[in-house]
Amino acid sequence: MAQIDPYIHFNGNAEEAFTFYKSVFGGEFAMVTRFKDLTFEGSIATPEEAEKIMHIALPIGKHNFLMGSDTPSALGTHNLNETRSKISISAESKEEADKLFNGLSSGGQIEMPIADSPWGSYFGMFRDKFGIEWMVDFDPNYKGQQE
Repeated sequence: MAQIDPYIHFNGNAEEAFTFYKSVFGGEFAMVTRFKDLTFEGSIATPEEAEKIMHIALPIGKHNFLMGSDTPSALGTHNLNETRSKISISAESKEEADKLFNGLSSGGQIEMPIADSPWGSYFGMFRDKFGIEWMVDFDPNYKGQQE
């Protein structure tokens, strides 16, 4: 089966964001590559961006990764208030859902507090302090979460 891993871009603060995500999810980075690590002719990263993140990967759960990078200034900047796709997390318990929701939303903007939803799951939605949008869900009837 194919695997889907979210990949998010930042305006120069990917390392700060991923350090924050690591503090919530735990674990260690599977990869951290800076622009200076992969210099090549035609690279659009400037010398001032050498320490910025070209690619970073944080394992989440048993089979997934949260990945990202800084966007070189030559490609423009991201509007932090634009509607991006949301990253959806399926928690294994209500307690895990609360931990992830409270940790990731710290310093951010809650759009829908985590609570029992009309459709039967435990659900919440927010934009974190880096502008990334998240949904956290625990559905006790979803069997895929118990595997």
